[in-house]
Amino acid sequence: MWTFPKRFPKSDLKYRLTLRVIALSAFCFASIAAYFLFDTDRSMRAGIEKIADITAKTLELQQNQLQWMNNARPGFPDLDTIATSVMTPGLCIAYRGTSGEMLQRLCGGARDDAEPPRAFALLYRNLFDPGREVVRQVAFRGAKVGEAVVWMDEGVLTAEAWRGVGRLIAVLSITLPLLCALIYAALARVLRPTQSIRLGLERIAANDLSARLPPFDLAELSAIRDVFNHLAERLGTTLAERNELTRRLIALQDDERRHLARELHDEFGQSLAAIRALAASIRQSAAQDCPALLTECDSIARTATHMMETLRGALFRLRPPDVEELGLTASLRGLVAGWNSRCGGRTRFDIELSHGLEGLPTSIGVSLYRIAQEALTNAAKHAEATRVGLHLAVREPQTTSGEGVARAIELSVEDDGRAGDHVVKSGMGLLGMRERVESLGGRLDFEAGRERGAALLVVIPLAPANAVAPSRMECLA
Repeated sequence: MWTFPKRFPKSDLKYRLTLRVIALSAFCFASIAAYFLFDTDRSMRAGIEKIADITAKTLELQQNQLQWMNNARPGFPDLDTIATSVMTPGLCIAYRGTSGEMLQRLCGGARDDAEPPRAFALLYRNLFDPGREVVRQVAFRGAKVGEAVVWMDEGVLTAEAWRGVGRLIAVLSITLPLLCALIYAALARVLRPTQSIRLGLERIAANDLSARLPPFDLAELSAIRDVFNHLAERLGTTLAERNELTRRLIALQDDERRHLARELHDEFGQSLAAIRALAASIRQSAAQDCPALLTECDSIARTATHMMETLRGALFRLRPPDVEELGLTASLRGLVAGWNSRCGGRTRFDIELSHGLEGLPTSIGVSLYRIAQEALTNAAKHAEATRVGLHLAVREPQTTSGEGVARAIELSVEDDGRAGDHVVKSGMGLLGMRERVESLGGRLDFEAGRERGAALLVVIPLAPANAVAPSRMECLA
């Protein structure tokens, strides 16, 4: 299956989007809270300045009344008359003389509010300086006689601001979880088709090119579906055409091998046989007339015999007659027996297979024989193995989750040879074996050990008509 490099840790898309919504909502809340605080401070400051103006005007009016009545009342300034109309909790109004001394001050009582958190109070005081005074000059006949001073208790202002922010927090604590739940549910519903897309991609990666995506409601997902289905169809068609071409090329290759084997057998083989016969005839004549030629005659006969053995081996590799004449089972047994004979005990070849394999189609039987021949050759000549095992069996269909798995034939070759890429060093190699297997709709897996040993597994599906009845297993050394 295809794999991709992992740069970032996996996380659910819905979870990521929900976190972003939470972050955006928190940012909006912070912005709204900041705006609320600044607007509250601005409104409060405007109110205090208005009260300061009223206080200064009232004090000037009191000063004028005293002058008109020509009576210096010791009660000036009289802030009580001002306080009855403007006094609010936490508000303080005062009159400061020209000497800087507070001559009179009145403050409204604070509300019995909960104490705001220390961090909020510190932040609010640093940002807005809620206890700062608003001063207005009190003049009489163009001369300054004092100042009207108005301010708000910073604790009251801080508590008032916290009360407003607390309302926002209460609203946010209710709306944000509800909003996140709704968004998560909506995203889960919208992204549900991605599960179908992922399963379709996994089936394609597993060489199941019949995978198709169902219709989707969203236009973007529908476009992905159309491209996916078109790609799967094109890929299936291309793969089928490639497999057909591979089968034809393999068939043509086998025909060429048979033709070459016939030509070698009919022409070169007969010529070698004639050379051996002629050498034997010359030896008989030389034994009586020219004994000195006996050594040359024997050398010619030995050379011709060696060439006949070499030709016989080449003919066996080009066109193994056992597959078509004797069947796959006998051919594989003969192949293993031949390797045991030629290796002389240096490498032991074992075979384990099931009876009834002669019912396989010729194309599958020939391909299995060729793959086994190549694998055994690689293990014996290139891997330097001491033990090689060949296993051929029919895998029965299995039913999983209501889906049937087709009957298949499995060929495995295992050895204890040295590690390396010895599979691709001779003959058809791994690529040629894979092409044969894929042309029959099967799969080939090869795994080499870290230090020693390798395993080759070939699985070729069998049509119901080609099914082979299972039977007992036998081991042939």
